[in-house]
Amino acid sequence: MEYDAFSAGVSLGGLRSKDDIKLLICYILSNVERSLSRSDILSALMQNNLANYFEINNAFSDLIENENIVEDPQNPNLYTVTESGQVISAQLHSSLPISIRDKALKAALNLLSKVKRETENNALICKVDSGYNLKCNISGGNIDLLSFSLYVPDKLQADFVKENFLKDPNIIYECMLALLTQDKVLAEKILCELKNKD
Repeated sequence: MEYDAFSAGVSLGGLRSKDDIKLLICYILSNVERSLSRSDILSALMQNNLANYFEINNAFSDLIENENIVEDPQNPNLYTVTESGQVISAQLHSSLPISIRDKALKAALNLLSKVKRETENNALICKVDSGYNLKCNISGGNIDLLSFSLYVPDKLQADFVKENFLKDPNIIYECMLALLTQDKVLAEKILCELKNKD
């Protein structure tokens, strides 16, 4: 196989062919069944060092130019795969190793899960006189399950708390529930989950 893409930052077994990168972008867009942004695709491929940042951007631009992917009419910042892009995607099964396509698809699905969590649950950072207030909301669909405000002294801490809140809002809800109901079994379960995340 001919390698024609920069490989800086790409792990062993990653993509070193421009055509393979295009193919994988089309594959991701075909299989997640949802429009994604350019940064979503970059995150999905770079998360596991599957391709070089600049090569992903170039491949993305080429796919737009050739109309293999197009802007979503409802949201111009998001892209969907066209019929010609789906034809490209179908070649993936014979062209790329299973490990690479599985890593990329898993990264894309994790990304979609993150986007969904951030859409349903939100954390707003507000500057106050002596620091920052973080206003967090956990949604249960049509109702708010939990809302709270937390003071932190600086922006760095506010960003850190927001990021951790959005990673797993359910654990915050369960933890609060365990504390307020004095459910020791639930509290121990949560502590075990936190230990296993390290």
